Amino acid sequence: MMWYRDTPFVLGGSERAHLKVEGLSAGYGAFLVLRDLSLEVRPGLTVVLGPNGAGKTTLLKALNGLIRRQGVVTLDGGDLPEKTNEIVQAGMALVAEGRQLFPQMTVTENLELGGWLTPKAERARRLEQAFADFPKLRERAQQLAGTMSGGEQQMVAVARAMMSAPRLLMLDEPSLGLAPRMVDELLGMVRRIADAGTTVLMVEQNVKKALAVADRGYVLERGTLVASGPARLLARSSVVREAYLGASSTVAHGATTAAGAAHRRPVASTA
Repeated sequence: MMWYRDTPFVLGGSERAHLKVEGLSAGYGAFLVLRDLSLEVRPGLTVVLGPNGAGKTTLLKALNGLIRRQGVVTLDGGDLPEKTNEIVQAGMALVAEGRQLFPQMTVTENLELGGWLTPKAERARRLEQAFADFPKLRERAQQLAGTMSGGEQQMVAVARAMMSAPRLLMLDEPSLGLAPRMVDELLGMVRRIADAGTTVLMVEQNVKKALAVADRGYVLERGTLVASGPARLLARSSVVREAYLGASSTVAHGATTAAGAAHRRPVASTA
């Protein structure tokens, strides 16, 4: 399995990042997608789940400064900057949905862009470490990114983000369009990144597999939270099972819809 290795990832900050979001609202123009959202991204791997249109990508864009946000967002107790370049300098990196690589540039060139703000010698050191952490990329170093498979391109996208040595890595639908085996390898890689000290916030639609590797989870519907808690408990909760894992549900007066069940259930504890 090409993404697995015995030693952990070492790029990333030495201090584990803690992001706290309180009363976050964000959207596009006058239309708000997120309304008064509060959550925490603690050290480890946090996953945000939900259907299309729930606001998952909007959340990451707001946290990365790509759209305006309202509310309080703190990173390790200090206010998170609003400009994207300052957010990157603060130690956060985003792997956008669709990977957003430069297809006519080589793997090496794409990776170097991830560490462009660092001195040349340090960038070279990080590149070598990226090749150590992603050995398949060393074999493809001079290959054009646009000629690689979807799974390989996703690997490049994650490695490029790690070139900035982030303390908090955000991933937007990393398994989208990948074969099941590649999804398993990718999520295993993300788990190891979190274990090595980089806090990870991941949004996903692959509920079962995402919860299997995560520490904590949140469920979004229509811009609001409907459930949250330890991943192992969310995987067994009726809200998640009914709405996203296909389990049937029956209440005292008959069957209930998944959406109805989710909205009627209280949000679980994040303890």
